[in-house]
Formats: sequence, C-alpha cells, structure tokens
Amino acid sequence: METFTELNLNPSLMQSITRMHFKIPTPIQAQAIPPALLGKDVLGTAQTGTGKTLCYGIACINKLLNDRVSNALIICPTRELAVQIGDVLNGLIENSMNIKSAVLIGGESMQKQLKQLRRHPRLIIGTPGRLNDHLKRKSLKLHQSYFLVLDETDRMLDMGFTPQIEQILKFVPKRHQTLLFSATLPQNILKITERYLNDPIRIRVGSTTTPISKIKQEVIQVNEGEKYNKLLEELYKRKGSILVFVKTKRNADKMADRLHKDGHRCDCMHGNLRQSKRQKTLIAFRSGKIRILISTELAARGLDVPSIQHVINYHLPQVPEDFIHRIGRTARAGAEGSALTFITPNDRQMWNGIQRLIDPNIKQEFNNFKKSNHRRRFSRFKQRGNNESKSFKKNYFERFSNNEHRRKKKFRFKKHSRRGKNRAF
Repeated sequence: METFTELNLNPSLMQSITRMHFKIPTPIQAQAIPPALLGKDVLGTAQTGTGKTLCYGIACINKLLNDRVSNALIICPTRELAVQIGDVLNGLIENSMNIKSAVLIGGESMQKQLKQLRRHPRLIIGTPGRLNDHLKRKSLKLHQSYFLVLDETDRMLDMGFTPQIEQILKFVPKRHQTLLFSATLPQNILKITERYLNDPIRIRVGSTTTPISKIKQEVIQVNEGEKYNKLLEELYKRKGSILVFVKTKRNADKMADRLHKDGHRCDCMHGNLRQSKRQKTLIAFRSGKIRILISTELAARGLDVPSIQHVINYHLPQVPEDFIHRIGRTARAGAEGSALTFITPNDRQMWNGIQRLIDPNIKQEFNNFKKSNHRRRFSRFKQRGNNESKSFKKNYFERFSNNEHRRKKKFRFKKHSRRGKNRAF
C-alpha cells in the first residue's frame, strides 16, 4: 500500500483523511491497516513516533461507520495519551458521521464524564483505573464493544494495570476484534496475546530498540555538582522547544523553580499535579508559551508534540528501554531532532546497559570512568576487620562473641573523690 486511496475505506472517512492532508502511510500503517480492515486481530510493534495512533484510528472509525451496531474501546496507560488519542480521532470524525466519543481518565470530574456517557458515545477512550470506576458504577456498558485497542501495552503492564485490564475485558464480548500495540514484547504480553487475541497478524516494523536515524545523539560526561551549570550552557546554546527528563517529581519541581529564577520560560509535569494543571502545561508547551518542559517518565510515552527540537536526559531512566521512548519525543513525523544525555560517574552501569540494548555488539563505554568518592569510602569501610580475608560483618560479630573481650569492655562506674562531680553518666 503506497497511498490511503488504495484502501477500501468509507467515503466519509476518506474525505476526512484527505482534508487532514494524510497522503502517504508510514510503514506500520501500510502493514497494519489492511488486515485490521478485514477484521483480523493485530499484534504490532514499531518505533515510537511512527504513526500507530492513526493506524488503529482509521481502522476503528471505518468499523464504526460500516457497522452501526458496534462500539469501540481504546485503553491506554496515561491521561495525556488518552486526551491526545481523543484529539487525533475526533479530528477524523465529522459531524455527518454521527459518532460521539468520550474520554474517561482519572483526575477529571466524574459528573462531567457521566454527562458524556449519557449521550451514548460509540467510541470510548480511557485509562484502566477510571474505566473500572465506571464499570463498578454501572455507568459504562461494554457489551457492544466489538472493536478493542490496547495501546502502549507494555507500559500499562509495567504500571501494574494487568488486573484492571483483565477486569475490563470481562465486560467485552467474547467475539471481538483486538489490536494490540506495544514497544516491546516481554513474556507477560505474550501471555495476554495467547489468552485474548485470536490468531493475530504479527507486524513488526524496524527495531524497537534502535532510535530513529534522524535523531542526533550527544553525550556529555560531567560530575554531579557541575551538571546544572552545564545544563544552563546547553539551554542557552540551543534554539527551539526543549523537553528535559529528570528522575523524580521532586527533581522536576526544584528544577522548574531554578530555571524560572534563571530567566527561562519553563514549567514541569508529573503525576502529583492535578490533571487540569498537567493539561494546561502541555497546551502551553505545544503553543510555545513555555520553551522548556521538565518531566518525569510521564512524558516518555505517547506524548506527541511535533515541535520538540531537543530532548535532554538530565537523569538517566530507571530501565534502559525507557531511554528509547524518551528520545523518541523528538524527530517525529519525519522531522529532525537532537537528544543530549548527561552521564555522571554513578551512571556508568546504567549507561552501558542502554548501549547494550541499542547495539549488543557495541564496545562498552566508560569502563575506566572513575566512580565517585563516597563509593570508594564505602569500599574501604567494608574491608575493615581483624582478618583481611573476612568480611567486616563477620569480624564484627566474632569480636563481640568473645567473652574475654566482653569482660574487658564491661561498663563500670568510675570512682570519684567528690560526689556530683565528673559523673560517668
């Protein structure tokens, strides 16, 4: 498939695709859309930023247009991704199609969502937690959801959503079409595939552990104490919008405050913020009102801001796979971008793990990278003891198990010539 016109799509959907200037499909779209239109289950993996949302979105809307009895359910891990999917799909839905949608996510008014559900939407997009809340209240009916999408499935399982997903699937008809997309395929996803997918078409486009070729990667080795000043230098040198990844929510808040005091237009985004605040920050970042967004892993998956020119890894991620998703926030939809990573002495092991993930044959870097002083002090402390061949812990307990030694060290009151003077206690 070289163009969308080759697909046997509903005329009104084809009109929407033309209006949005979608002409040439991406590789994942070219391979996944045809079997999805035939009603087959699909198991797809592809690099981030390759157009998976439009891929299942076209198949979903075409199904709803051709089968007026069917509804569709799309489950994704984060609120931001759910809102983004809703925006993309609503862009394809025209008023004449008569397809109403609802986005059900945590952090938003339950009354507002109940009002949406009273309109009997045929397209439901949501996160596992809030979908289960509505199912318990019996405000959400899924008995006609014959089209199911599980997006960023590996991320949902990493976040511990497996029980919630299995609970949701109990309310979905047994005979339904499932499209499952995941950046990686660990064992737990393969188990879900065997259980819930019916003879799926396996589609894999590119390497999910290799960054997009249009991303220019840079690495700076720096000590922890010099890192912030080096960050300021890089921010002044670079033009365009910048996404900075940090390790914790506290790190995000502190860095946003420091950068704001240093004259930068910035804000932060993490899980402790209210949904309205997170959405407001994201809109400001997309529109260019703020130039720098500081975020935790929350922004590493699914966030689609075409104008991000630079990604900076101020802290390395907790797992190597998240590095690919982080830098995939730039160079989207065929554009070019850059990714800068700060490496401190204590990051050596994680950085080598990331390099092995990207290229298993790569020569290990930073093997001679000096570790920080506190690790060396700890190693000297561990080797203390009466016997060099024994561990400190063993020597410690052997020393105090010696009765003679204990008698020598037994506490006694000192003798004093004056009462009340120089008491031992």
